[in-house]
Amino acid sequence: MRTYREAGVDVDEAARAVERIAAAAAETHGPAVLGGVGGFGALFRFDSKTHKDPVLVSSTDGVGTKLKVALALERLDTIGVDLVNACVNDIATCGADPLFFLDYLAVGELRAETVETIIGGVAAGCAAVGIPLVGGETAEMPDLYRGDDFDLAGFVVGVAARADLIDGSTARAGDVVLGLPSSGLHTNGYSLARRVLPESIWPEPMPDGDRSIGDALLEPHRGYLDEIRILRRALARRRRGVIALAHLTGGGWEGNVPRTLPDGLGVEIETGSWPVPPIFSLIQQRGDVADEEMVRTFNVGIGMTVVLAPATVEAALTALPEACRIGQVVEVPAGEARVRFI
Repeated sequence: MRTYREAGVDVDEAARAVERIAAAAAETHGPAVLGGVGGFGALFRFDSKTHKDPVLVSSTDGVGTKLKVALALERLDTIGVDLVNACVNDIATCGADPLFFLDYLAVGELRAETVETIIGGVAAGCAAVGIPLVGGETAEMPDLYRGDDFDLAGFVVGVAARADLIDGSTARAGDVVLGLPSSGLHTNGYSLARRVLPESIWPEPMPDGDRSIGDALLEPHRGYLDEIRILRRALARRRRGVIALAHLTGGGWEGNVPRTLPDGLGVEIETGSWPVPPIFSLIQQRGDVADEEMVRTFNVGIGMTVVLAPATVEAALTALPEACRIGQVVEVPAGEARVRFI
């Protein structure tokens, strides 16, 4: 008689994993979460009084082949933080406050302790931004994933008052572009990075001697929710406050900044106006990667761009001293590149 375990799926181990996940998730729960992890649907009591004319904002993302780095280094506790920050940053560009988070983990062979480590990182990321991990799915699929291989995705739901949505619609030529520093590659460009920097050299020190190459590659994706909230409070009384925000993820600069601006507008970015983390210089040098390919693939040191009216820049930089003035909004004829580096 054939069994599910013989086919590669261990339901008993899955039950152990759910118990461990439930414990990690419960630590993120507050009174808005009704029930716990394990039901067919997660229950969240939404208080619409906190946002006038509320609009729900949602996003989903993954960690990409950065998972390969985490597996090779046997450090699975931070990729959940990567996941949460990648998703929360996306909805924060719209001016939304995150409400709750769900995850999806697919594995080749389910081990409860490994699942606990991975989802524990997700829970830690949720706790850091003050939202509950309300549920998710863990799937054991040995025919799709081999051995220790797995994939991880996340889903966030947030809310914004309709009048407070940030959509870039009021942007105009002459507005200023600020940049918020990235912590490294975040969660994008790892297929190229791993090709240029093979696993055999990850134990080697970075050129600045600060840490190993592997550590630099695994540096968690930075979250910008706090910075965006600080900036919005600082400019709350300005007629044109935060005009547009772009999260520099897959597709680099050209693939993300134009998404936040009206047709006919683009940006001119001043090369050298911010410090570039050494990991990007190492990738470019070792791989002989052209400048154009670098900015099309990586964030090269800026994880979030902010468009502001010139009159608000001084107040913004006072509120966020780490931000850099990196360029300006310009008119762009149809068919031309909407991100230019000068």
